[in-house]
Amino acid sequence: MPIDRVRRKLMSGFACTAVSAAMLPCCLGRAALAAAGGLEVTVRKVADGVFAFQGVDELMNAANQGAISNLGVVVGTDAVAVIDSGGSMVEANAFIAAIGKISPKPVRYLINTHMHPDHIFGNAAFREIGATIVGHHNLPRALEARGAFYLQSFRQQIGDALMKGVEIIPPTMLVDDRLQLDLGGRVLELQAWKAAHTDNDLTVFDSATRTLFAGDLVFVGSLPTLDGSLLGWLRQMDALAAIGAARAVPGHGPVPADWPEALTAERRYFEVLARDIRKAIADGMPLSEAVKTAGASERGNWHLFDEYNERNATAAFAELEWE
Repeated sequence: MPIDRVRRKLMSGFACTAVSAAMLPCCLGRAALAAAGGLEVTVRKVADGVFAFQGVDELMNAANQGAISNLGVVVGTDAVAVIDSGGSMVEANAFIAAIGKISPKPVRYLINTHMHPDHIFGNAAFREIGATIVGHHNLPRALEARGAFYLQSFRQQIGDALMKGVEIIPPTMLVDDRLQLDLGGRVLELQAWKAAHTDNDLTVFDSATRTLFAGDLVFVGSLPTLDGSLLGWLRQMDALAAIGAARAVPGHGPVPADWPEALTAERRYFEVLARDIRKAIADGMPLSEAVKTAGASERGNWHLFDEYNERNATAAFAELEWE
């Protein structure tokens, strides 16, 4: 992995001169909190009024401070919407400081694309600045079911210091199917998907710039992780590809990504995994053996393949065994 992908830099590249006097103390406060945590965040412009932070292709750990997922910002004439809050309060505060340099407008919405800690552990920081948290209608149930486990297991993984202030905070605005959020002169189209990466995946489409925030329905370079339904993910690929985006911000991987080309490698991986698992089941191969070889031909194409492929194969086996 290129070393530039591992470094985090606070180089939003945008002047803070437009920040209002009312916003400046908050901006400075968040910057101080971010500096204390030692994390720097790069926020890059991907389209007019649309910005993204690119996380690193690693597992969450103390060194990267949980900053492994891609995060987004969309600025309207009245307000700002943020897509995902990051993997720690340290990251969230650094992100908020960077947003303050982009625009003095209030962050009206925090949109959670799904339940995983690298996308929601910073929610408390956005609650503190008054943002309404938006998510898939299944997200509250999912967080209730897994929240305590996440808090315990990630305390062991990233350490007590980085878990300080982290809370499991569910959305208060839910998306049953589709929902529009008006930021003033810019309307975001939110779509709830059936089980795929998880059972609570949400995408965000800015029609003004044709930018799609795909969450973890799209991985580029970093191996897709399966925590929902392999068949559901494959069945929805065509509908996902049909979204009329010019570019996408994937949940993990380079920002921005060409669309719909960003789906090509992911679709291939899941088709290979499904083929290998089906053959293993037909041959009577036990699960313990099947997961060691299923999808192996894809190893050289992905970061974190060895960390996640056997988990994906295990989930796929359990699903395909009963199709």
